[in-house]
Amino acid sequence: MANEEKNQAAEQEARPLPPEAQRALAEAEERRRQQAEQAAKTTQVREVGGRDGPDPARFGDWEKGGIASDF
Repeated sequence: MANEEKNQAAEQEARPLPPEAQRALAEAEERRRQQAEQAAKTTQVREVGGRDGPDPARFGDWEKGGIASDF
């Protein structure tokens, strides 16, 4: 049983991909490349009017100007 599975796996690896599959893989690679280029072009949006320093929700710093707040 295990020997048959190994033979089937070897046969599947030896078969060349059909042209449709090769084209689909090339198209997927092109989409990934375009998405990576787009992600590299966009920058992270800065908050307008927000507080300076680390995010209080992430670092637990609820004090600003001597006044502590808790939501």
